[in-house]
Amino acid sequence: MFITAVSQETKTLSGNYNNIPLVQLLMDIERKTTYQFYYLDPWIENDSVTLAFDDLDLQNILDLALNKTSLNYYIIEDEQRIVLLENTIIYDELPAGFFGNKTNTDQIGTNEPKVKAPPPPPFYTTSQTKKTYPVAKIGKSDLNDLQERYVLTGKAINAKSGELIQDLTIRVKGTNLATVTDATGTYTLLLPVGYHILNIRAMGIASTEREIIMYNNGSLNLFLEEGLQQLDEVVVEADAFKNVEEAITGSEQIDSETSKNIPLVLGERDILQVAKALPGISSAGEGATGLNVRGGKTDQNLVLLDDAVIYTPQHFFGIFQALNPFTTKGVEIYKGAIPVEFGGRLSSVFDIRTKNGNVEKFSGEGSIGPVTGNLALEIPLKKDRSSLIIGGRGAYADWILKSLDEESLKNSNASFFDGIVKYHDKLDDNNEIKATAYYSRDAFSITSDSLYNYSNRLFSARWDHRINDKTTNALIIANSNYGFGIDYESSSNTDFDLDYSINETEVKYKIRKTANDKHTLDYGISAKYYGVNPGSLEPKDNSSAISPIYIDEEQAVEGALFIGDELKVNDKLTINMGVRLAGFAALGSATQRTYEENSPKNESTVQDTLSYGSAEAIKTYGGPEARISARYLLAPDFSVKASINNSYQFLHTLSNNTTVSPIDTWKLSDLNISPQTGYQASLGFYKNLKDNMFEISLEGYYKRMQNVLDFKTGANLFLNENVETQVLQGDGKAYGVELLLKKKSGNLNGWLGYTYSRSFYKFDSDFSEERINNGNYFPSNFDKPHDVSLVTNYKFSRRYSVSANFVYQTGRPITYPIGTFRYNNSDYVAFSDRNAFRIPDFYRLDLGVNIEGNHKKNKLAHSFVTISVYNVLGRNNPYSVFFVTDDGEVKALQSSIFAIPIPSITYNFKF
Repeated sequence: MFITAVSQETKTLSGNYNNIPLVQLLMDIERKTTYQFYYLDPWIENDSVTLAFDDLDLQNILDLALNKTSLNYYIIEDEQRIVLLENTIIYDELPAGFFGNKTNTDQIGTNEPKVKAPPPPPFYTTSQTKKTYPVAKIGKSDLNDLQERYVLTGKAINAKSGELIQDLTIRVKGTNLATVTDATGTYTLLLPVGYHILNIRAMGIASTEREIIMYNNGSLNLFLEEGLQQLDEVVVEADAFKNVEEAITGSEQIDSETSKNIPLVLGERDILQVAKALPGISSAGEGATGLNVRGGKTDQNLVLLDDAVIYTPQHFFGIFQALNPFTTKGVEIYKGAIPVEFGGRLSSVFDIRTKNGNVEKFSGEGSIGPVTGNLALEIPLKKDRSSLIIGGRGAYADWILKSLDEESLKNSNASFFDGIVKYHDKLDDNNEIKATAYYSRDAFSITSDSLYNYSNRLFSARWDHRINDKTTNALIIANSNYGFGIDYESSSNTDFDLDYSINETEVKYKIRKTANDKHTLDYGISAKYYGVNPGSLEPKDNSSAISPIYIDEEQAVEGALFIGDELKVNDKLTINMGVRLAGFAALGSATQRTYEENSPKNESTVQDTLSYGSAEAIKTYGGPEARISARYLLAPDFSVKASINNSYQFLHTLSNNTTVSPIDTWKLSDLNISPQTGYQASLGFYKNLKDNMFEISLEGYYKRMQNVLDFKTGANLFLNENVETQVLQGDGKAYGVELLLKKKSGNLNGWLGYTYSRSFYKFDSDFSEERINNGNYFPSNFDKPHDVSLVTNYKFSRRYSVSANFVYQTGRPITYPIGTFRYNNSDYVAFSDRNAFRIPDFYRLDLGVNIEGNHKKNKLAHSFVTISVYNVLGRNNPYSVFFVTDDGEVKALQSSIFAIPIPSITYNFKF
């Protein structure tokens, strides 16, 4: 249909159009009037119109015809021209209020609100280089709706498969504005009017930039190509805001590659040593086994390798990790708010994950160093679906003991090895299975007559199942075993074999459900069985005069129900909250003593001895564990977080050493030893700077603990069937502030960490034999108020870089003899209060040079050489201070682990 009538008196038109090209309407108007239209053909060639009007003026006709297009118009009456405009508008005068309030006398003294000036029209320039995508113009300007910011929405879509892409990061270049697509691939951004460049990143998606111009609210769907970038580079970009945006406090993530360029002792990669360079994590001393996290004891850390507990993840007195760096993907550390699925420890969780093997081609990686040899192989079983990864390490470390500054170790020897096998099979898009088997063993001889050994063995199997787009679940079965032994042979007839072991088996089922855009639920159930051999001593042969000793085995069950919810209250506030109902039961068969009330536990106060049958409950413990953490965005790159949680721990270590020993034993809670309990509160601020090049965080914490174990003076803990008479249970408290400044990109990268922390314990009682330091708080063995770590790496080129690692720590507490006295014609030493003094402060500088082979594609193997010097300054840092009597005089001596610079060169290869 066409325009049928024109009223010359009023310049109105009548017409009827049904789904015809817009250009036809414009041509009809030109024929029936004196107006001419000016536009570009591509603007209207795809637009059609359905419109009926009767005696309607030209302006209203154009309003109706262009309503659903991106076009505006401008009428030049004098020249009878109509100019069409794509998205934008023409300002023939400044909008009212552009310069703010009028200043004439009519407004002076009135209460009229100040008129807010509308934003200026968007002006922009773009590069003239060829673009992958054209500039996207969003919305069209409207004089009746002028705002400073407009909303951009859309979906991220895989251009090849059509699947929606979640967890895709969209960042506005040159600003701190950013967002992440949700489970439905949808994103929303509030942007200022004008020109912007969007940086688009996601795992497995080609990095993309899109130029846009915001004129009004509108949408832009992003059709993206699959990417070929290396996985680690994509992960870094995708997690650029993770430290700011996640709701959990006190979490750290280390990938295995991070340890590649950090100079460590004897050139060994070690993610646990890297962890000690982070704020809030330390150890009792150089060469000490175990980690102390935020003032907690070493037994308060849950260390998991592919969901199975590993009790001693270190070799060789803590100098090396017991994890193969070439099969290890990384570790997630939780030292503040612990996710609701984890439990059983008070201080932290180290969730270590191994890599999945290469499913496309056979490959491998290895290294040869001064102490260890290492090899890992990745074997595809079914292309693009299943694989096997096998890793093994062996040590030839005897020469180290001979070089230590300790005469008694000159004739010692030591060796260790570990092996790991992982099977991975992605059955289909909805099902994936993984299975890991691991074994490690250390053997060392400090003296010529004793051979010590300890070992870890674990197995885990995991089935991940995707029920639908919003729900996934996982079934996990894991078994762990830790044991040690002493093989003693002497010239006398006192040869013996000593053994200890702890074994645990766990089944866990967990579900993750995205209920809606605001709620993500995690819930499940776990059950665990413990079996402990507290120790046995057997004569080595019939000629030995040693009497056998067998301590009754211990067993217990532990279980938990847990549910958590990550609630997105709004764009700024996210709350992660949950509850874990934990329970524990010590089981027979066993015998347990009872003691007189209001009396110390010793042989003279035994009241009765109770016997329990097989699987009979001896004592049950448990209760709810609350977990809550919240994050509030002060700006897109600046957040404040707070958390509080409480925990139960049903296991304890028994040790009367200052530092952790591989022959320390684990003890289950029972009738006379209660579980450890505690709570922690933390508050932190997190900020990213310069397009996420820098991360800075400041976090403070306060922790209280109850029923922590310590030993009585002169306690005999091992092979003691009534160990409750040798230990004390008391209270602990810890508090501190952690500062971390990290530079993530550029030729110079690394981090600076500082921790101020205090850790105290108190053992008080009405009875003097159960008091320490008169029942007052005293510093723990690992109380180090000041801890500074600087880790840096500078890349000269893709092949050459240098690294440095500097550590400073306050000396740890120690108990000194402060005098002697004579009693009954015998000389005795009087000691200070426990931990009343400190050994000298610790500091160390390490340097390294990293040389990569050339990057030619067609090579048999790619190489990487690390040349490092550990303890460059030759600082004689004391490991321990002990006292001897020489000619009636008490003398203090100190021993050190590495008192001289230790150079090393390690050759790494990859094929």
